[in-house]
Amino acid sequence: MDNYPLLNIFWTMLELFLWILWFFLLFKIITDIFRSDDLGGWGKAGWLILVILIPLIGVLVYVIARGRSMSERDVAQARKSEAAFKAYVRDAAGDAPPGGAGAGGRSHADDLAKLAELKASGAITDAEYQRAKDKVLA
Repeated sequence: MDNYPLLNIFWTMLELFLWILWFFLLFKIITDIFRSDDLGGWGKAGWLILVILIPLIGVLVYVIARGRSMSERDVAQARKSEAAFKAYVRDAAGDAPPGGAGAGGRSHADDLAKLAELKASGAITDAEYQRAKDKVLA
């Protein structure tokens, strides 16, 4: 440990952090390139070539040119995922057959416990919980 002073340890940690940050940003941009609907095949290929062959300049140019639309695509994807999850919860809670068991042979108690967990985690609102609970108990 005498040959590696404390300042060098901090410098190494900073370099490691910056490398991790760089790879995170690079993967985020590559994912965004493929997810973008407003780019055609040649546009996507051009951005990929720029980002891969000249990484520092390519990433900076991409963030400057498409940074705002990048965040808009992230928000749209999050809303789409949330809507799909809520639709799944509504469908799963509403699929109880009249025989007393829920979808897939589960009991009403299992369905109510699942709804209570979703409500406690904030995935569904009180009104959605009450509607789903009424469907399960009907």
